[in-house]
Formats: sequence, C-alpha cells, structure tokens
Amino acid sequence: MTFLISFLIVVVIVLFGAFSPELFAKTATRVLDLTTTNFGWFYLIVAFSFLIFCIYLAFSKYGQIPLGQDDDEPEYSLPTWFSMLFSAGMGIGLVFWGVAEPVSHYFAPPAGVTGQTTEAAQVAMRYAFFHWGLHPWGIYAVIALSLAYFQFRRGSKGLISSTFAPLLGERIHGPIGKAIDILAVIATVFGVATSLGLGTLQINGGLSHLFGLASNTTVQIAIIAIITVIYLLSSTTGLDRGIKILSNTNLIVALALLLLTLILGPTSFLFDTFTSTLGSYLNNLISMSLRLTPFTQGNWVANWTLFYWAWWIAWAPFVGMFIARVSKGRTIKEFVICVMLVPSLLSFIWFSVFGGTALHLEIFDQAPIGEAVQNDISTALFLALEQLPWGTILAIVALVLIFTFFITSADSATFVLGMLSADGTLDPSTRVKITWGILQSTIAVVLLLSGGLEGLQTASIVAALPFAVIMVLMCFSLMRALREEERSAKKRRREQSKKLEKLLKDL
Repeated sequence: MTFLISFLIVVVIVLFGAFSPELFAKTATRVLDLTTTNFGWFYLIVAFSFLIFCIYLAFSKYGQIPLGQDDDEPEYSLPTWFSMLFSAGMGIGLVFWGVAEPVSHYFAPPAGVTGQTTEAAQVAMRYAFFHWGLHPWGIYAVIALSLAYFQFRRGSKGLISSTFAPLLGERIHGPIGKAIDILAVIATVFGVATSLGLGTLQINGGLSHLFGLASNTTVQIAIIAIITVIYLLSSTTGLDRGIKILSNTNLIVALALLLLTLILGPTSFLFDTFTSTLGSYLNNLISMSLRLTPFTQGNWVANWTLFYWAWWIAWAPFVGMFIARVSKGRTIKEFVICVMLVPSLLSFIWFSVFGGTALHLEIFDQAPIGEAVQNDISTALFLALEQLPWGTILAIVALVLIFTFFITSADSATFVLGMLSADGTLDPSTRVKITWGILQSTIAVVLLLSGGLEGLQTASIVAALPFAVIMVLMCFSLMRALREEERSAKKRRREQSKKLEKLLKDL
C-alpha cells in the first residue's frame, strides 16, 4: 500500500513537472514564499529545539540506555560508522558548497554587513559553519534516535510511523500511520532526485572544466545512466559490502583531498580561519539560531538559513533511517555525541580548508573565484583547486570524490526507500531497491530535460513543513517511551529488592 500510493504520487508530480515546468516552478515558488514568510519563525525554533532536545537526552538519566537489547554490541567499528554517517548525511553537498557558499556570503552577506570586506569574510565563514554544523545533525539525530530506539529496543518495524506508538497506539497501523510513511517516502525521493541532478551538473561541470567535455543534457543523461548502474550494483550487494566499502572509500578520498589542499594551500591562514571561526560560531550560536529580520524585511535569512533548515528536514527521513540502521548497540549518549559532534567537526574543517582557500585566493591573490561562483557554481571548486600547486591533480581527485559521494548517497537512499516501502524490513528485496533506484534517476533525467530542477527542489522544501510537525510529535513520543521504560525499570528494581529482602528473611 505504502509503495503503490507513494509511487503514484511521485509519478503524477514528475509528469506535472515534465509537461508544465514553468507552471510547476511558479506554483512551488509561490508556496515556498508563503511558507517562509509565515512559518520562518517555526523552522528556526524547531531546529534549535531539536538541538537542545538531543543534548538533553545525551546527558540525562536516559543517556545510558542502549539502542538495542542490553547485551547487543555495535555492528560496525567506529571508523566505519563515522564514514557512513558522513557520506549519507552530507556527502556531495559539502563538495558542491565547500567553495561556493563562503564566497557567496562574502559578496552578498546578511543585512547589516557590507560585502567584500573583512567583516563579510568572517561572517561568511561563520554562517557556513552554522548551516552545516550542529543544527542539521540535531535534525537528523531526532529521527535516527527515535527509529533506532523503537526498532532495536522495542522491536518495532523500521518505519517512521512506528515511533508514534506511545502517542497513537494501534492507529499507527491505520491511515494515519500510512500517511506518515508516505510523506517520508515522498520527501526522500524528491530530496535525493534533486541532489542527483545537482551532482550531475557538478560532475558535468568538472569534466567540462578539466577535459573540455561538452556541458549539455545529453552528457548529463549519460552520466546519470552510468552512475545508476553503479549504485544499483552497490545497493543490491547490501550494507556490509557495497555501501560499507564505498563509505570507507569516500572518507579516505575526502581526507586525502582535504589534507592535500591544506598542505598545498595557505596552511597557516587556514588554521587561523578554523580557530577564529569556531570561536565566533560558538559565541554567536544562539543569536544565529533565532535570527530573523522583521524590521528590515530582508530575504537573506529566508534564502539561506530557512532554506537549509527546511532542506535538512526534507532529507531527515532518508538520513535518519540510514543512521538508525547502522547504529544498533550504541547508547543514547554515545549516539548523540558522535552523530552531532564528529560530522559537524569534519564539516567545520572542510569549510575552513576549501572556503578559506577560496576566500584567500579571491581577497589576496585576485583570483576570479567570485566571478565563477556567480556565473557557474558547478565549476567554482575546480577553478579554486587549479590555482594551487598540483591543482589539476587535486581537481581530478575532487571529481572522483563527487562520483563516490554521488553513488553512496544514491544507493543509501535506495536502501532506505526499500525499507520504507517494504513494511520496514531491514533487508528490502532487490526488486524493490531497483525500482526505486531507476525511478530516482528517471526523475532527475526528466527534471534536467524539462528545466524543472529548481522547482522540484522548492517543492521538496515545502514538504518539510508538515514533516517538521511530525518530528516535533516524534520527540514527545520518544520522551513518553523513555519515561515508560524508566518507570518499568524502577518497578523491576523494587520487585527484585523485595524478593531479595524476602529471601534474606527466609534465611
């Protein structure tokens, strides 16, 4: 039922985008403007609340509760687990925006800051940290923690709806539960399809910049077709082979590119940038978290922060389910600390190195990085890397990394979609995974041909609003479940104490 309804809704929306791309984009943009104008405050408060909620759980009396039975051991080593978290949660987005976002903020900073100044450069780096740091991982952690707890601790199915058992009871098996799961499937399909389109554009941009390959839809369709075959092969081999191997490969290639850029770039400047930006980020975390501009009526917060928060929420079903699937056996405290801090720290380092290098090239070396960002974002990374020693080699490594991140994100999403649409099974059938994999790629192709990629991205963000409400309720449901477990544990301890007292009296 979930698979069929989700499939039909996706097909209808894609056909709408294919045959009426202008109307589709116009309608989606209108709804997006309405959403950000009237509910921007809601996105900010919700994202900040998720962050506080996760930190509270980690250091509360519930922190030692394992995500599984008391004697369950983690399935994956810490390095493999970290690589899976990083690849699924951020992946290609970091590569795409690592140069582009800080440079964009430098030229067009938030209200009250003059562009192309020292202050603009500092603010640019701080907001890159903010948009890719603790908040998105707090959003992911809420869903992942809830799913892992109910699935491995309570023995529930691996479905979003299963986390609502304390609130809805048996109604999770009815229309309400199905609606929750269908919304999660739709958000995942469109979120991943849009990312496939963006990834394809950057791969084409890299091949064009490095090797002179034409940049057009024919080449982009060929790229999607080749990568589809690869990620379907990876997805059908399961977690312990394809996805695990690719995730580890991603981390190795990403660290190699990071270290080479750090060493060959303005090293001392990059260390200074990381240190000062981290301090500024932590010092301004609360004010940035709740920043709106009601008196100036500026659009910067809506175009960047609200856009990101809604985007992370739209991605949360996919990333949350995948993180939950690979986190069995971790305690709540270990889970929250690792899921929120480790990937955030890697993101901070990534933006310091690539964003810092790009800003240094723009400000001190007069390299045309800003011009590239404004004209064609997909080539900005390659242009920046080519300014360094061994630049062409670095650009080729970056292109390889985009390929591997692309494949990992796609096959992780295919795996999760299989779980969602196959009643929560931990090992969805090959047929279901192939169906979703082909559909994802088909959506990306249709959108590239119809020019509706931006409209679809906007539509997926609008879908985040109802899912944000679902996530808020999920927090209440998880808290109720944890309190019930605590009461049951206290009751068992009292009964054991009474039995022990009785035994001692009998002796």
